[in-house]
Amino acid sequence: MYTHVYIIAPYEAMIPIIQECIPLFPHLDIQYAVGDLGRGAELAANAEKNGAEVIISRGGTAQLIKEAVTIPVIDVHLSGYDMIRSLTLASQFNGQTAIVGFSNITSGAQSIIDLMDLPLKVYTIHSSEDVARLLLELKAAGYRQIVGDVITVNTANAYGMKGLLIQSGKESILRALDDAQLINRYLSKNNTISIILNELVMNEHPNLIILNNQNEVVFEQLNDFDHNPLTENHIYVTNTNIDFHQSKVQNVFVVDDYQLTISAYETTLNNISYKVYSLEKGQPYAFAHLGIKAHYETSVEPIVAESSAMRTTLTNIKMLYKYHEPIHVMGEEDTGKSYLVKYIHQRYGNGGLLLQIDLKQVPPGILSDIPLAKVRNVELNHVELRIEDPELIAFMESCLNQQVGVFIISEQTLDEHWPQHIKLNTIIMPTLLDRLDDLPSLIQHFLSDYYQKYGTTAVKIKEDALQLIQQKAAHMSISQLKQLIKQAAMNETEYVLSAETLSRLLDGYSSSKASHSIDLTGTLKEIENEVISYVLKEENNNQSRAAERLGINRATLWRKLKND
Repeated sequence: MYTHVYIIAPYEAMIPIIQECIPLFPHLDIQYAVGDLGRGAELAANAEKNGAEVIISRGGTAQLIKEAVTIPVIDVHLSGYDMIRSLTLASQFNGQTAIVGFSNITSGAQSIIDLMDLPLKVYTIHSSEDVARLLLELKAAGYRQIVGDVITVNTANAYGMKGLLIQSGKESILRALDDAQLINRYLSKNNTISIILNELVMNEHPNLIILNNQNEVVFEQLNDFDHNPLTENHIYVTNTNIDFHQSKVQNVFVVDDYQLTISAYETTLNNISYKVYSLEKGQPYAFAHLGIKAHYETSVEPIVAESSAMRTTLTNIKMLYKYHEPIHVMGEEDTGKSYLVKYIHQRYGNGGLLLQIDLKQVPPGILSDIPLAKVRNVELNHVELRIEDPELIAFMESCLNQQVGVFIISEQTLDEHWPQHIKLNTIIMPTLLDRLDDLPSLIQHFLSDYYQKYGTTAVKIKEDALQLIQQKAAHMSISQLKQLIKQAAMNETEYVLSAETLSRLLDGYSSSKASHSIDLTGTLKEIENEVISYVLKEENNNQSRAAERLGINRATLWRKLKND
């Protein structure tokens, strides 16, 4: 008889290791999911209802799960190998780095730091409530990177610092699964009736919340929601209707970009009254229209700004934003313009919405219908297509009047048709060539991401490998650099990214670029034909898009092609 084991990984990169361990335990029915802290506790509660007999998780998530379930919970402990890899990676960071965690992490970390003579400081906490206060103190003291468990890393990211998670390796997962096999000897048979009743509740009420008479949640099952969508106002209105009608009631609310329907009634058990809520998530309302994307929380890393060009750009944008002036971010394709907008929104959005509006897709009449009550910032793309549109002008005026940040993204200057009464402040986004001083930090950031997301081996880059990239930076965009580092990390077998690995990839990159190069020899007419052919090939012979890129109308392009 199989033992049903459910592993809740607090982070995504643990999943490949779990998958590698599963075949080694044929007598365990192993399932897994990703969720940290409260979300992990929710997954554990649902897993128990679905028949899980043992839960495996890690750190603070495991502690919360123990309070949420009645079945055994096994904590994945960190090994010395886990600590060495993470601390080696952390030591490559340019700024000040601190290790923050409970004594089970910091005691081992201090020994390794002393042994390896790493430039890291250790701080021990005694409860999760200490994390926020300590990180604020460390940030004020100049620390920019924090190493620890999930709650420490999440808090660090929320405060604008870089968080580096100490990950669990294969040997730690194997030890936890061995413990699960041992527990199997002491598990009794599942209660068949209980399983049937749990399945019945889940099938009939996929989104169920039960509140006691103090409006505290005593049971929660939310299959269609990432989190509990109920606010105090929802509960107050619904409970008032129940008390007034003394029967089952139904209320409809608009939450973020969807319609929330609540069906509720009151029941009594052992002289204690409970409110039973069944929730239904409806379709998005008209605001979530084609061409408009809403971001409620943008989670982006602090932007790399070690180069003078990027520091100047950030300083100017922050000053314009402070005075609620429209900001035109102009630059080449894939220089990180939208990323910069998301960064500003994360820092100063105060929990509001960021709207990304593509004016190439948004039909007429939609902009005037967008409610701005929850909107904090707006990013406008392809403004040049509707630069004289009264609806667009009125929308920008409405945003500015309500102190909604307005960001205009383009790859070209906006001509004289721009409305004179709206100030236009153009900030030119620096290219990668302008940001050579940012390259080491960008590459280290990418390596850290791939290490945590994919479990790659490389945690730093050699100096000669960095020089290779610097030589190619003039011909790369941010995305091309990121893809190059990703491929290099996937192919590198050592802890340090080598020049040999990069050379093989860069040779392929150069060959690809060479095969699509433009011949600049010959007459002006011949060079013009080369450029037109090159752009047409990149646009798959779409003359409309090619004309747009060349800055000419389609009729002019057609005449030039005909005269060739």
